[in-house]
Amino acid sequence: MLGMMFTEKECKEFDYLLRKEMDEMLLDMSDRRLDGPVKEAISKRYKIIFRMYARIAPPRELSRYATGLRLQR
Repeated sequence: MLGMMFTEKECKEFDYLLRKEMDEMLLDMSDRRLDGPVKEAISKRYKIIFRMYARIAPPRELSRYATGLRLQR
């Protein structure tokens, strides 16, 4: 386990980066041109990024991206 301290501005930037990364992965998951192993790798990465985001996100925002976890199956 690694602990980090962020300023408020850094926390907002981290939040933004995680959201944009998850948005991009959700877009990739909907791409029919990608095959199973690639989508599986994206899905595993999405779950990791989502758990990171869950530590700093408000519940309303979190529920928006939790839907993406269900879309990956």
